[in-house]
Amino acid sequence: MKILIRLPNWLGDVVMSTAFITTVKQLYPSAQIDVIIKKELSSIASLIPGLTQIHIFSKQEYKGLGGVYRFGKTLRTENYDLFFTLPDSLSSAVMGKATGAKQRVGFSKEGGFFLLTKVCKRPLSAHRVDEYLAILEQFTGKPITHKQVKLHTGVAQPNNLVLVNFNSEAESRRMPLDKGKALLNLLTNTFADKNFGLIGSPKDAVFIEQILDGAANVDRVANYTGKTTLATLSNLMAGAKVLLTTDSGPAHLGNSLGIPVIALFGAGNEYNTAPYNKEKLTVLRAGQLNCEPCVRNECKLYGIPKCMELLDEQRIINALSLYLNHA
Repeated sequence: MKILIRLPNWLGDVVMSTAFITTVKQLYPSAQIDVIIKKELSSIASLIPGLTQIHIFSKQEYKGLGGVYRFGKTLRTENYDLFFTLPDSLSSAVMGKATGAKQRVGFSKEGGFFLLTKVCKRPLSAHRVDEYLAILEQFTGKPITHKQVKLHTGVAQPNNLVLVNFNSEAESRRMPLDKGKALLNLLTNTFADKNFGLIGSPKDAVFIEQILDGAANVDRVANYTGKTTLATLSNLMAGAKVLLTTDSGPAHLGNSLGIPVIALFGAGNEYNTAPYNKEKLTVLRAGQLNCEPCVRNECKLYGIPKCMELLDEQRIINALSLYLNHA
């Protein structure tokens, strides 16, 4: 049996989909399991256990629905028996249809239901991991009890770093500049015997340079922003003492690698999108505003995400102390 899985389009969602892939492997132990992943995220696929082929999809190369269909057709010779789509978009359903897979299964909210052979019902108010696994439960009729989000990097080389991520794709989940500057100084002053590493993508580089401008103790702060691939970032994380991060892809990445994670939440809803593995996880939110969480990408009320600005710095220090004192 050959199974093809269309992975999500965001880093955090791809990481959370590893529980789905692992369960597919358990349900179909003799099957070949392949995935389709967005080009920008493709380096992370090599860390997902149990995959045979990784098909890289480029939106720039295959534009629009026509391009999606053409890409799907390139996989017809693989003769897939089963296609799962984790994105619920029309384009993903079109891609599945074009592959010629005999069975095509997933959610649908954009009209792609007529292209799927089995349309699943999305559970209400469920965590993203449980949403994905609901597809398998509805398709197979079997309950899934053991759920774990996990990536493999091989043997981690300890670097003793406290990694810090102030960035997020959504502005409402990004650390405000002044708060970030103050928090970084507090961290380096409080933990005077620790070295820190700031992480982020190339488009975060200017923001992180602004945070570092005039910062204290810069001799103990390494700036990795824009200098890592997803694979090298994973290796860096796997050897770190702890990750302090906003609600973002790196939060899920660190959690999947088994390191302690302190996730700072603002606009996002932690009950749906917090890192899934509860061991070595601390979720903090201010909880002082009636609008929390709004799940908007921009703060319409205050301009900057006040829910992030109001995060209690002493709670952050206390959480870090617990992990660092037991490291």
